[in-house]
Amino acid sequence: MRSRVWPFLLGLCAILAGTLGASTQAWAIDPIEMSDPILQERYRSLTQELRCMQCQNQSIADSPVGLAGDLRREVRELLESGSTDAEIREYMRARYGDFILFRPRFSVQNLWLWLTPVALLLIGVIVAVRIVRQRAAMVANDPSEPGEGAS
Repeated sequence: MRSRVWPFLLGLCAILAGTLGASTQAWAIDPIEMSDPILQERYRSLTQELRCMQCQNQSIADSPVGLAGDLRREVRELLESGSTDAEIREYMRARYGDFILFRPRFSVQNLWLWLTPVALLLIGVIVAVRIVRQRAAMVANDPSEPGEGAS
């Protein structure tokens, strides 16, 4: 009897832990509603473009940590003061560095960010072409081809 109860209890605990984890995360993010729908849309767009400096793989819109909340409030205040989206991005970049931007600007310092994917793609294409050529040469030079010489 006990062997049947344990899987049930473990499953129930896993479901409860998942539900509680999701609900606490949802409560952690403070919803900011602005009176102007255009400002609200700009706010949503900007908070999706800026990286949380503590979580590093989440935008400040999705991050539940306190630093992200502070950054969201700062974005809201800058929007309400009349700053443009470009001015807000530049302010955040100047304060926190290029890392805060999910789409970093093109500069000499981060040139490697833009060129690395292209270089890796070229290396991959070169390797693939060499492998295909080598295998084609091996097949062409193989004397034990079935079908040849049999009549």
